[in-house]
Amino acid sequence: MKDLFAREPRAPLAERLRPRSIDQMIGQSHLLGPGKPLQLAFASGQPHSMVLWGPPGVGKTTLARLTAEAFDCEFIALSAVFSGVKDIRAAIEQAEQYLAQGRSTILFVDEIHRFNKAQQDALLPYAESGLVTLIGATTENPSFEVNSALLSRAQVYVLKSLSDEELRQLWERAHQEALPDLQFTDDALTRLVGQADGDARRFLNLLEQCETAVAAAGVTQVDAEFLDNVLAQAPRRFDKGGDHFYDQISALHKAVRGSHPDAALYWFCRMLDGGVDPRYLARRIVRIAWEDVGLADPRAMQLANDAAATFERLGSPEGELALAQAVMYLSVAAKSNAGYQAYNAARAFVKRDRSREVPVHLRNAPTELMKSLGHGKAYRYAHDEPHGYAAGERYLPDGMAEPGWYRPVARGLETKIAEKLNFLRSLDDAANDSA
Repeated sequence: MKDLFAREPRAPLAERLRPRSIDQMIGQSHLLGPGKPLQLAFASGQPHSMVLWGPPGVGKTTLARLTAEAFDCEFIALSAVFSGVKDIRAAIEQAEQYLAQGRSTILFVDEIHRFNKAQQDALLPYAESGLVTLIGATTENPSFEVNSALLSRAQVYVLKSLSDEELRQLWERAHQEALPDLQFTDDALTRLVGQADGDARRFLNLLEQCETAVAAAGVTQVDAEFLDNVLAQAPRRFDKGGDHFYDQISALHKAVRGSHPDAALYWFCRMLDGGVDPRYLARRIVRIAWEDVGLADPRAMQLANDAAATFERLGSPEGELALAQAVMYLSVAAKSNAGYQAYNAARAFVKRDRSREVPVHLRNAPTELMKSLGHGKAYRYAHDEPHGYAAGERYLPDGMAEPGWYRPVARGLETKIAEKLNFLRSLDDAANDSA
């Protein structure tokens, strides 16, 4: 007999609002819109293996379930966090039973990047044979985390974070279907959308928190002040070891290189907000100074080093100001990668070239034997020459042409460096003409 006092657990809002058809999906219009890849795939009537790659809360699991419904397939779900080869075998046995009943199966593996190589290999023959149509979901770059053999048999679809407008559409749906009494001021809703950070599941969870708080406080509308009191400050989504990490450090580097201090500060603060180690940022800032500013402004290297040392002395959050100002200085400094390019060219040349002898006149001669062998003979001491320069002297190995690796740019201090080098080359030409 059913317990009359037992209460059925209330499903989370995210589950209650889970789309029941493709038409109800919010977001991913680049895949599901008219004429887009997944819309065409559904229209074809033929399922295919795929990997859904995207951040949390953008609909990967929902899309997999709706794919099974669209193709009238059985749906078996595994989580790579909790499953192993034994679970894979059990799923395959279930798929074989469905096939005996004339039913096709979609096997969904959530967090597929958590499977090791052996576990991923165990899926391969069944995906190849057509026993199952495999759909994997991952937040990590499948190029690095999914076996190439498995990846070659699946189409990769990239899912995107929901835009602010799409999260507002989700709010309208939640308001109409599940939360008719919940009201927000425009400012409060804007803040809520910002805190969700493109994650639909997080957004719906935040809405549930607001619903509970409103009921407890007896208020009729959520304003910005009430929202700040209700919600704990959530960190931005930030993957310290994955693509988001490297994409953002790339954006910081390129904003500095592009001489845009505001953009550079934005990416710097985004990474701090996401929890990146400021010491890592300090190392990158020093690297940027040497790679992209170089000799056009030698003060940049010193300032970057000083900022890193300041952070080591002060720590967070005080030391972060020094790093921020270093980012700003590097952004507005004159830029040159001439030294970086020259170094790379020289390394590449040495790596492929033969070992050349040091010219005799450049060799060290600390002993009489070495002097008798001619080491250092005819070497000209530059400080004793006009302009402090031994015009026409050779410093490269015999037979090696002038490579011209270092080419100063017409910016910052390198403008003066170029003028000096041109003057010295003219002295060389005059000395060679008179020889």
